[in-house]
Amino acid sequence: MPRTRITRLTVAVSAAAIAVGGLAACTPVDSEEGGDAAFPQDDIRLIIQADAGGGSDLSSRALATELENTLGVSVIAENMPGAAGALAMEYVADQPADGYTIGFGPVEIAMLNTTQGADVLPENYDMLGQIMLAPGVIAVSASSDIETLEDLVEQSKSGEVTVATAGAGSIWEAAALGFAEQSGAALTPVAYDGGAPAVSAAASGETVASVSGLGEALAQSDAVRILGIMHDERHPDAADVPTVSEALGVDVEFGGWGGIYAPAGLPDDVHATLEDAIAQAVASDSYQQFQDDAGNLVVYRDAEEHTAFVDEQFALFEELLG
Repeated sequence: MPRTRITRLTVAVSAAAIAVGGLAACTPVDSEEGGDAAFPQDDIRLIIQADAGGGSDLSSRALATELENTLGVSVIAENMPGAAGALAMEYVADQPADGYTIGFGPVEIAMLNTTQGADVLPENYDMLGQIMLAPGVIAVSASSDIETLEDLVEQSKSGEVTVATAGAGSIWEAAALGFAEQSGAALTPVAYDGGAPAVSAAASGETVASVSGLGEALAQSDAVRILGIMHDERHPDAADVPTVSEALGVDVEFGGWGGIYAPAGLPDDVHATLEDAIAQAVASDSYQQFQDDAGNLVVYRDAEEHTAFVDEQFALFEELLG
């Protein structure tokens, strides 16, 4: 997605958040079930499906800080890695639909039912809004003899090339397989619990390469060499890194989007309060600066738009990977 389009969307989000978000932040809302008690009264748990230090973790914690400023309660980030995110997503679905347990939902929320048979279905959740997009990249150790994507493809023809991903059934495994199919490379995905551990595996030579979000690779830029970006244009934070299309002449575009979700069936007032708080958080200067520094793009969809988008993505991955 071109950066100029992201900028225009961000401005629109800022205006919308000022117009409608302030109501949730400043005006007590009567709970449908709790009489005069305004939501929230207690701390909110934000469940993260990956280990600490990865893109999901850092984006979640940056958002949590902004949510605290708006909601006036602590938003406690809790890491719950495992099964490419299914462990956390199934856990959140089983919690009371009261707004006090929410989750960071990466693209895998639309994939895991198809790829792993996990009980992760769109109807199990209330989608509250998309908050970011991380373009995918392919990286190798900084000390590797592999200098380009062409080198990687060529090496794969003469021996096994292992590629660390964020887990079986994750977007980065799908990206690795998609890259292999389009480029003709022979790649063997190796599952790790999150993008940061995957990049570390490539950096140490435990695997030949990694596929992760750009931000996760940039965080370890001294230890890895980024060979290509799976996006339709170069990223300003890695301007010397070609797109896969530029390097190989094939179109390979994968990105890790993320949003916030809750168990299905939130009361309307709770849903509205959380949705408005998320819009304000995404529009904040500090959150946008964080995502820019992290190498991600700020992409916002409100609850209705994000719900429709997740439904579309679920159908897409069901067709592609089922």
